[in-house]
Amino acid sequence: MTTDYIGRRLRALREAQGMSQEDMRLVFGFKDRQTVSNIETGTRSMSANELLTVIDRLGVSIEYFNDPFQLIGEGEFSWRQEKVSEDSLLETEQKSRRWIAAYRVLASQLGHKKLFLRQALGITKQSNFKEAMMAGEQFVEEFRLGETPALRLIEVMEEDLNILVLMIDASLGVSGAACRLPDLATVLIARGDVEGRRHFNLAHELFHILTWDAMPPRYSEDPWEFSNSRVEQLANNFAGSLLMPASTLNAYSDWSELKEKDLTSQLNCVADELHVTSTALSWRLVSLGHLQRSVVRNLSESALRNNGHRSSEHVKPSLFSKKYVDVVGRAIEIGNISARRAAGLFDMNLEQLNDLFVDHNLDFRVEL
Repeated sequence: MTTDYIGRRLRALREAQGMSQEDMRLVFGFKDRQTVSNIETGTRSMSANELLTVIDRLGVSIEYFNDPFQLIGEGEFSWRQEKVSEDSLLETEQKSRRWIAAYRVLASQLGHKKLFLRQALGITKQSNFKEAMMAGEQFVEEFRLGETPALRLIEVMEEDLNILVLMIDASLGVSGAACRLPDLATVLIARGDVEGRRHFNLAHELFHILTWDAMPPRYSEDPWEFSNSRVEQLANNFAGSLLMPASTLNAYSDWSELKEKDLTSQLNCVADELHVTSTALSWRLVSLGHLQRSVVRNLSESALRNNGHRSSEHVKPSLFSKKYVDVVGRAIEIGNISARRAAGLFDMNLEQLNDLFVDHNLDFRVEL
């Protein structure tokens, strides 16, 4: 474990307990506060006796400092949620931190490349919505996402941008999140949402990853509460244009000439083709000038719900991602992690872990 690794965790512990560096100096018995600062920044190591002193006096376990499958004192999150309690959000985040930390360690042991050069969009808070939409269109062209960008977006994020995408069972009301580490970026998506919403949240969180330095997102964003947030509006315009390119939508007949029934039918049909929601499509058409706001506001919500399909049932994508589960399987295979510990990371038993491999069409199996 590196010195800065322990230092980050010491700082996180100190701050969690409301202690100053001077308070921590007294715990150690150091002569000056600078020694504590040096440990926290990684310029000085902590001896075994000093580590035991902290564990004993501040009431933490040795695992707090030496468990690599934790993110402590690092990792910035931005959650997309609606009326979720602080406790529920924290529960989802704690699990997510464990999953991300495990991937970072196991992938590194398998020789996977780390993120050294970070892609960025040239968008700032001073940018207008048209510029955000143009950025979405350019993203589609640069990465050759084709006429239905939603179908290849995860592949491009994971393979071309080295952004980990995880489908998770989140607390009710949580749609997704972006997590930023110096060497790894991750997007988490609630797999229980309908397909169109999952895709929109994916593109929305991608925007945050690509603009984090220029516009750090809020820790928690409610789509309704923060609807007037400039950053969120820019993210929505980027996501809409990425998933629903103007070139694709312009190929259809004049939207403004359609009567309500025909318009609703075409919205639902095209939304299905693009794997987005009819509602998102209708507002994208407003931004392109194909429809008036008043027309969209007067459309029947029930007629657009579930893209006009009677049933709201939908197929959930498999947990996490094939890339992620493949790393776990390979790590078990070569002995870098036990099957039981891997299953424990996911709150699964061994049989469920085997089912996870099957879900992703991977050949790994563990002894029950």
